[in-house]
Amino acid sequence: MRLYTVEVNEKEQVAVEVTDGLMSLADLGIEVSDMNDLILRYEEIESMLLEKINNSGNVVIKDYKLLAPVTIPMQDIVCLGVNYKEHIDETAKVVDFTKKEDAVYFSKRVNRSNNPDGVIPVYDFVDSLDYEVELGVILKKDAFQVSVEDAKNFILGYTIINDVSARNIQLKHQQWYRGKSLDGYTPMGPCIVTADEIEDVYNLSIECYVNDEQRQRSNTACMITKIEEAISELSQGMTLKAGTIIATGTPGGVAMGMKPPKFLQKGDSVRCVIENIGELVNKVG
Repeated sequence: MRLYTVEVNEKEQVAVEVTDGLMSLADLGIEVSDMNDLILRYEEIESMLLEKINNSGNVVIKDYKLLAPVTIPMQDIVCLGVNYKEHIDETAKVVDFTKKEDAVYFSKRVNRSNNPDGVIPVYDFVDSLDYEVELGVILKKDAFQVSVEDAKNFILGYTIINDVSARNIQLKHQQWYRGKSLDGYTPMGPCIVTADEIEDVYNLSIECYVNDEQRQRSNTACMITKIEEAISELSQGMTLKAGTIIATGTPGGVAMGMKPPKFLQKGDSVRCVIENIGELVNKVG
């Protein structure tokens, strides 16, 4: 399934993609307050939802605004840093992780996710605005002390995240939290694709374009720490609650790694694309 959050008549609704467009879960007779509610109840209602889709008349929503699939995450997003070798190499002169042996984790505060067509804000104290296309993973149930082999059973699905970063703020504080957590710095979407729809999560092209110039191009096969490894490691001694979102790192090609750097400017368009999920397009304003 492909799950969406939409705004209809100034009210948020959860929708599912059908043959002719998007259909509200409410119109299918399934009442959920938001995507978080669906995530928490997903295993309970999955089979009923599939049955209702198959037996519905596909009455689609006519007029809607597409929102981030998870508009307000239940917790900070957990992020995997420098999880593609080419990104490690390109940023080594700024922060050297070429000899790292273990995964690098940090978190990203998201008061509200930015919409698929939302504006990435320009702040006067940020002089080095950067983009990072990443595969996002959403958990459907609490994970504690899980094995690598069992970790896939905790995944609801996948989305696209642009881990927008203020590099000068990130480097100023010698950690990444504030420079990645400013309001508007987490575009997400366009949807959540459930795990059963992705045949091989480690064979997806992942790309980012700025004003139609390709900046990033790789494949999820190049991840250093795999998704199941991260879930398992993070869950040792720490409960990953249902609804946890994990951003799995970005490939090479970020603005900071270019010579000279080509940071985002007001008016730029950033398009993040992951195979079998879709694309996420945001203007810089």
